[in-house]
Amino acid sequence: MRKRTLAAAGMAALALAGCGSSGQDELQQWMAAQRAATRPRVQPIPEPKKFVPQPYTQDGSTDPFSNQKLTQALKRESDKSTANMALLAPELARRKEALEAFPLDSMKMVGYLNKEGRPVALLRVDNLLYQVRPGNYLGQNYGKIMKVGETEVVLREIVQDAAGEWTERAATLQLQERGSK
Repeated sequence: MRKRTLAAAGMAALALAGCGSSGQDELQQWMAAQRAATRPRVQPIPEPKKFVPQPYTQDGSTDPFSNQKLTQALKRESDKSTANMALLAPELARRKEALEAFPLDSMKMVGYLNKEGRPVALLRVDNLLYQVRPGNYLGQNYGKIMKVGETEVVLREIVQDAAGEWTERAATLQLQERGSK
């Protein structure tokens, strides 16, 4: 019985020890100290730069609404249109060939020949075969064949850019594999 009494007393002592200070007081004090020491750092916004207006002076400049300014602008435009028309005029004056009625992406190069010492490409358009040589025209952008090779046909096209000016660009038709249609 004495052992039981001692065991009960030991248990009571342990229970009382558990109810004592568990170190949370120290933790609470540390947290309060950290909160007090931490301050947000906000950098101030720099002041805006002061706007200094400049007076308008007309010394030696052309009035933007004068006839002289308008004449200069129209002259520049006419020079551009003359250069554009010089590029396009020969194309408009000649007779169109049959393959110019089809877009370039509907044509496929399916073969190459050397006929009488001159290179000839075979093009398929709407399941018909056409023979073309350098100098022939095809496509809807005034495409002139510049070179016929064993694997490609090189063209020079005249197209209109976003500004409305006519420019030259290169295009090619590649030889198609036998299995692709």
